[in-house]
Amino acid sequence: MTRTTHLDIVSAEHEIFSGVVEMIVATGELGEIGITAGHAPLLTVLKPGEVRITLPGGNQEIYYVQGGMLEIQSNYVTVLADEVERAEHLDEAAALAAKAQAEAAMANKGGEMDYSVAAAELARAVAQIRAIQKVRKIIK
Repeated sequence: MTRTTHLDIVSAEHEIFSGVVEMIVATGELGEIGITAGHAPLLTVLKPGEVRITLPGGNQEIYYVQGGMLEIQSNYVTVLADEVERAEHLDEAAALAAKAQAEAAMANKGGEMDYSVAAAELARAVAQIRAIQKVRKIIK
């Protein structure tokens, strides 16, 4: 029998997932972290990126988080996201446009947008594009 843990993924607006999972993979401030049942307690900041979950039976779901917090307890994991949505609902054209706009703003150092804001927008757009690409790989 596979060991499982309970996962809640929530934002300020709503709960997007609550259930039992075999594994969770998220992007923390120090890199990617894999979580299974019995993981050591941990509290970390989430960077914009994907949260990948493996359900009992092996099916995977991918969510995109705009950042937030990840809390791990003995058999309970909570993702408190600034913003969250299912990766398959992301708009690839909008993400590509945001990436191009951020790159242009970074190249135009005297422009309206602050360089650090443009860099953050670029990181978000790239993270969304990666999440979209991973969903495509799973579906194929």
